[in-house]
Amino acid sequence: MNHFENLESSKVFHFFEEISKIPRCSGSEKEVSDYMVKFAKDRNLEVWQDEIYNIIIKKTATPGYENFPSIALQGHLDMVCEKNVNTIHDFSKDPIKLIIRYGMIYADGTTLGADNGIAVAMAMAVLDSNDLSHPCLEVILTVQEETGLTGAKMLDPEKVNSRTLINIDSEEEGKLLTSCAGGIRSKLDLPVEWTSLETEYDTYKLTVGGLSGGHSGAQINLGRGNAIKILGRVLREFSKDLKFEIFSVTAGSKDNVIPREASADIAINTDCFDKLNSLSQKWTEILRKEFVLKDEDVVVSVEKMGNDSNSVLNMKSKRDLIFMLNHHPNGINTMSAHIPGLVESSLNIGVLETSKRNISFHSALRSSIRTLKYEISEKLQLIADYTCSKLTLSNEYPEWSFNPDSKIRDLFVSCHSDLFGKEPEIIAIHAGVECGIFSEKFEDMDMISFGPDTFDPHSPDEHISIHSVDNCYKLLLDVLKSSGKLN
Repeated sequence: MNHFENLESSKVFHFFEEISKIPRCSGSEKEVSDYMVKFAKDRNLEVWQDEIYNIIIKKTATPGYENFPSIALQGHLDMVCEKNVNTIHDFSKDPIKLIIRYGMIYADGTTLGADNGIAVAMAMAVLDSNDLSHPCLEVILTVQEETGLTGAKMLDPEKVNSRTLINIDSEEEGKLLTSCAGGIRSKLDLPVEWTSLETEYDTYKLTVGGLSGGHSGAQINLGRGNAIKILGRVLREFSKDLKFEIFSVTAGSKDNVIPREASADIAINTDCFDKLNSLSQKWTEILRKEFVLKDEDVVVSVEKMGNDSNSVLNMKSKRDLIFMLNHHPNGINTMSAHIPGLVESSLNIGVLETSKRNISFHSALRSSIRTLKYEISEKLQLIADYTCSKLTLSNEYPEWSFNPDSKIRDLFVSCHSDLFGKEPEIIAIHAGVECGIFSEKFEDMDMISFGPDTFDPHSPDEHISIHSVDNCYKLLLDVLKSSGKLN
């Protein structure tokens, strides 16, 4: 990354490259957290690390800024770890391979980790510099953000003195995030029973794939296909023309990611392959017409496989599974009446798992209105009761409400206008950010969230704009330099 040397944000890219070498999947942040402790100590900065590896690093004010309000810079250490089917990559030890293309940074077949490594890198650049003007800074780097905002929830509020916080976890330059949705995770366990196959059969993996996937909050409104829901539809339609049995179903790895692929291991009579193949081609064509310009590469495929087991779902469990796949809520529930185009409440089925006793549906619920979040969970409970399933709700986090008197928002608007000749857009987002947690943890905290243009987060197509990172870093430095206006 030597060719970034002439950019004001050159240190940001240097540190982003450094942390890209360190494994940091959600729940496995110890190594990167320890790296940040060493980073701080090497620069004689005060640092605190808790038992789950949250980090707070403090830097004293530069001369002339001692009496200005302290500011917290905040991001999260973890990343969503997704890769393409054919990509060989071990997230527990392999570095993210960075590729520069057309002014963007990509990874090689994996998620990039710009969400939220770019916040970590920006904070590191500020902490490392000796020639910037700023008040007292507290850099808050949390863990397990992508799996339920756990780090923010567990953070000790007594360790934070600042009452102004800049979150660097937004994904559109020129837009200032001022409120967000709350959320909750759900797991619905459908009980299943098994029976044995007694006739001659062949086994196939029936797969719905070729989908774009993406962030289940920020991209839920793009009309992209959910592979789990499409698989349910395909199984329902196939059952009208083809007799088959089901060994298992599987899809996804994260409940907050729109699943790109879902599959069912099935058994059919040995002379029924032509019918299976014909149906797969028919439904590929149907789906491509329905998802044109959204997921036009969707495909229904079949692959011959070996299966040593002859244990398949019994008739009732098969029927219950297809019912659940088709009737489990998914997608947009309501749109905001106040902000045009903003999703107000939604649900995403992200993971499908088969075990000996259950088939489990893992979902992420989101809403900027708390009662609508509970309304969706009540729908899930009704479905669970109807199918004798077990519903478990966990990892609830609150929404972040708009503050009409925000001084940090006004300062960002002023600095943005001076730097770029236009005011930024003030927005809300249908996704959880840690500001929601902090709004409850620190009742008087004045917050803003911003960030550079980041595309396709939570997917192997994730990439980030180099020019946008440079602009956002300039904006951050100008806000810090102008922080006396917060008095």
